Amino acid sequence: MALFASCIADLAAPGPARAAVEVLEAMGCRVSFPEAQSCCGQPALNSGFPGEGRLLARHWIETFEPFQAVVSPSGSCVAHVHHQFPRILEGPWAARARDMAGRTYEFSQFVAAYGEGLPLALDATVTVHDSCHMWRALGERRSVRSVLGRIEGLRIVEMEDADTCCGFGGTFSAKFPYVSVAMADAKLARGQGAGAQWMVSADPGCLMHLQARAAWKGSPLQARHLAEVVRDALGPGGGR
Repeated sequence: MALFASCIADLAAPGPARAAVEVLEAMGCRVSFPEAQSCCGQPALNSGFPGEGRLLARHWIETFEPFQAVVSPSGSCVAHVHHQFPRILEGPWAARARDMAGRTYEFSQFVAAYGEGLPLALDATVTVHDSCHMWRALGERRSVRSVLGRIEGLRIVEMEDADTCCGFGGTFSAKFPYVSVAMADAKLARGQGAGAQWMVSADPGCLMHLQARAAWKGSPLQARHLAEVVRDALGPGGGR
């Protein structure tokens, strides 16, 4: 299998991608990291540059086609591969895009499907942030909770409006910073009000945004990627 790290991992927050590799290897997977990988093209397409988006989509397909499966710790990127690649590409490229979508997994989906044998234990109280692309594009809310539910000693508390946007939204946070910050503050307040220590999600962009705001405010709530939580819970005797 191949790991698609995403731009966030490459440029700002490598922790979730590194943790994903550790978990996948613990599952018995042989993980490769194709050095030719680049952006999937989502920012370009969202910003009104379909030509550049198609160019990056074709390059992405060529890079990852040799592998049986592709796993990414970014739900946003996987949603783009699943839904936008077949839409913006034509002819043989569209067929290749559909084939790649069928074997491209968001991290929580892959672990939920194939990682049942992992010995997991960790003492923590967490709440789940359902990111916009995970829920509204991939239609995915169960996998993160399913994986967390396998961790012995972990307590899941649901916060109000778990699927409300955190305010990151890619370029949205740069174009509308004041609105973005207000949305992050509201999300953090709901997580803290639920009694959670960690806010867990499967989108590193959301988590980078939330953790930066939590640190600035001095909030005790930490934003953590599911891959990091599972990595910490690994081991025959429980979490590290």
